[in-house]
Amino acid sequence: MNLKEKFLKLKKEKKCLVLGHNYQSPEIQEVSDYLGDSFELSIRAKETDSDLIMFCGVDFMAETAAILNPNKKVLMPDLKAECPMAKMLNPEIIKSYRRKYPEAAVAVYINTTAVTKAEADVVYTSSNGGKICSALSTQKILVGPDRNLALFIQKQLPDKEIIPMPADGYCYVHKIFSLFDIKSRGFTEAEILVHPEVDMELQALADFVGSTNQMFNRPKKSRATQFLVGTEIGLIHRMRKEYPDKEVYPLNKYAVCNTMKLHTLTKAYKALKEERPIVRVPEKIAVKAKRAIDRMLEIMNEK
Repeated sequence: MNLKEKFLKLKKEKKCLVLGHNYQSPEIQEVSDYLGDSFELSIRAKETDSDLIMFCGVDFMAETAAILNPNKKVLMPDLKAECPMAKMLNPEIIKSYRRKYPEAAVAVYINTTAVTKAEADVVYTSSNGGKICSALSTQKILVGPDRNLALFIQKQLPDKEIIPMPADGYCYVHKIFSLFDIKSRGFTEAEILVHPEVDMELQALADFVGSTNQMFNRPKKSRATQFLVGTEIGLIHRMRKEYPDKEVYPLNKYAVCNTMKLHTLTKAYKALKEERPIVRVPEKIAVKAKRAIDRMLEIMNEK
């Protein structure tokens, strides 16, 4: 019995739900019960009957799953899988911005740690940022940590003042993409799909700008047969598997999130066998962070 078979057998015995982010390696994707973006996977975790969940993503994702599922055990194969961008916005920065803009609401990206979410009025995702900020009553909104995503939201809401917080937050993976990547590729008929965390000049040249899940679903709605995908290369594996009749290529093959790739099947098997490491969020922080997450859900459910 190989490692994959041993893992799947143990997963079944323990009735564990395995959630894999779109950026995970193929070996993790292939043993996951669900693949998706961070928020979609957290909702999947909330809907499951299983008391044991393994989240293969980065720290803030597993934290969100733990916050939404306080009575379930959430495992993460490697606790060192931390998101550098999420670390760019902390409670102290939010408090300093609130002092400078006391009239502004605070909306933070789901790609933030629990302690940061606990300081926010609402959470948003890369797919719903415009809708969430549009629903807020204030004219000024502090948005962070990714500057490009803040500018993407601002473009959708010209009547609002979207203030990036901090001024220069970024995802190092999406910063890899350049105009050269688009102009040097020979696929003249290909649709160019990019994430809103890439620079605005690239967004302007793309055919489609959206979250990882929106990019993943794009080939279903498009007549194009070729796609150049501007996000972490893990999504390419999933798209090629789902759309064998389409040609899917990375816009830049070096767009790799090293922390996402810390999870391996060997680590996942060990974590499942030992049922650790466990992701825990202090109750006081979890309650406040959940309030901001719940506010997002309320807005999304409003007609």
